[in-house]
Amino acid sequence: MNAEIITIGDEILIGQIVDTNSAWMATELNAIGIKIVQITSISDDPEHLTEALDNARKRVDLVLMTGGLGPTNDDRTKDVLTRYFNSKLVSHAPTLEHIESMFKARGLKKIQLNADQALVPECCTVLSNQVGTAPGMWFNEGNVIFISMPGVPFEMKQLMTDEILPRLTAINKKGKIVHQTIQTIGIPESFLAQKLEKWEEALPEHIHLAYLPSPGLIRLRLSAFGDDEGLLSTEVNNQVEKLNKIIPDAIFGYGEVSISQVVGELLKSNNSMVAVAESCTGGMISHEITSVPGSSEWFKGAVIAYSNEIKEELLGVSSQTLEEHGAVSEQVVCQMAQGVRKIMNTEYGIATSGVAGPSGGSKEKPVGMVWIAVAGPVDTTVSVYNFANNRERNIIRASLTTLNMLRLMLKK
Repeated sequence: MNAEIITIGDEILIGQIVDTNSAWMATELNAIGIKIVQITSISDDPEHLTEALDNARKRVDLVLMTGGLGPTNDDRTKDVLTRYFNSKLVSHAPTLEHIESMFKARGLKKIQLNADQALVPECCTVLSNQVGTAPGMWFNEGNVIFISMPGVPFEMKQLMTDEILPRLTAINKKGKIVHQTIQTIGIPESFLAQKLEKWEEALPEHIHLAYLPSPGLIRLRLSAFGDDEGLLSTEVNNQVEKLNKIIPDAIFGYGEVSISQVVGELLKSNNSMVAVAESCTGGMISHEITSVPGSSEWFKGAVIAYSNEIKEELLGVSSQTLEEHGAVSEQVVCQMAQGVRKIMNTEYGIATSGVAGPSGGSKEKPVGMVWIAVAGPVDTTVSVYNFANNRERNIIRASLTTLNMLRLMLKK
């Protein structure tokens, strides 16, 4: 079953609110084998909704709408749907009773605008909204299902969970979709695509690959479409095994796992702890680490050594090294990693020093250059990276790259 989501409201189009409904709905619908082929946002103009419905019914089996069901004059969805399906408005007694009980419980007097929320097109199946006043509406028109819901997120979610998803699951028994997300780091998108070209070309027609890049990371999403969920899962797992042989070091996890979580599990399994010395990343690595519940089991602490004075006095970086090589150098970042490991008495120490930008760069040390070091019980590894000229992305990429260097050392 293919579906389109239509979000209705000027407030979405002018950026006053963010459309979180569509993302949530798409996730839930995919989980029961329904494929979203389009998401459309339109204004409150009745003509726009009519046009959107006409277009949607040509390409999908299911149309889900949110918004425009409130009690005020700018909420016009119900009137448009009544005309669109050549129906008339009638009062739905259970909804009216629900509205009256809600206002009575709050000690408020019901006015006509509230009572009018119980008016629905006669041809629809009414879906009970237990947390609001506007009911959902289900229309069967030929081979297409149209469903209208309030735009308030918690009302939409209640209707989807209690009323709509169970009905759609019963209808869409055959269609299945299996997703697997593979988290990768360390290979730029174009180079990754080149490495995976032959593997991707050999994928079965019913298994699709998507690249989902973000600063420092690339998620690969495999989506398999068919009728047998068990078989689809087996096929996807087989493809992931092949992928692991092509880019074994680049894959750090699956699903929504973060690299901080992976590093934490590796440190715990080694009965080890890490300490951090940050210069250009300014605490971002520590933030990534402490965003993981229970990170106190493997994270000792951090020093944000932004100035040379702190590098010398707290981390033990040699003033001569700073003078000869500068703060952004292999020698300094190695001493930072080794110094924080020593003063915090941890098995591992990691450090960054670089030019985050947008200013401060030079020909020899341009904006985006970052030195990263990982000091362990046996040795210290160090690498230099040249990211870009965007400060925020440089900090994120440097932080994730540092955690990945630690991950690779722990894997050994």
